[in-house]
Formats: sequence, structure tokens, C-alpha cells
Amino acid sequence: MRMLLDECLPKKLKQDLKSFEVKTVPEMGWAGKKNGELLGLVEKHFDIFITADQNLQYQQKLKDRDITIFVLKSPNSRYETLRLLIPNVIDNIDRELKKGVVEIKK
Repeated sequence: MRMLLDECLPKKLKQDLKSFEVKTVPEMGWAGKKNGELLGLVEKHFDIFITADQNLQYQQKLKDRDITIFVLKSPNSRYETLRLLIPNVIDNIDRELKKGVVEIKK
């Protein structure tokens, strides 16, 4: 299972997803790409995209995308707060992973 962490997320989250193949947007050389272009790249190379961009699903047509997008809903973007949501991400992956947007909140 290949995952990509959005550039708005702390790269430290990778350590909480050790059982998966995880890259960050900057590691891929895609920092600064517009959402539409980024999603096209993600779709070609990854199964899952994890972001905290809560507007993404309203700004982009995601219905026909062939990826799963986890949107982390959190009061802030600090690692200590976001890492508490990772078990919910893993639970969703362990169940039946569906294409589209999955909101993850505490």
C-alpha cells in the first residue's frame, strides 16, 4: 500500500505509518503543485493520499479519482495532535478501503 503525505502535514507522521510505504509531497519533488495537478500525479503513483486540506473535496472533482483520500480533521496541524488520528486511518485501511474521500476525526 503506497501512501503520500501532503506537504501541509508534518513529515514525522511517516513514523506512525511504518508498516506502509510512505512518501511526502516534498520527497517526490511535488511541493508547490496545484491540487489538480498534484492529484493527477498521486493517482498515477500512490493508492492513498493523506491531507489536512479540508477544502480539497469542495475545490476538486474527486468522484472519478482512482485513489483514496484521507482528510484529517483536527483543531491544529501539530504532529502531536495529528498522530492521534493515524489509528483511525489504519482502521479504515484494514477494513474495506474504498476510493474517494474519507474524513478522519477524533
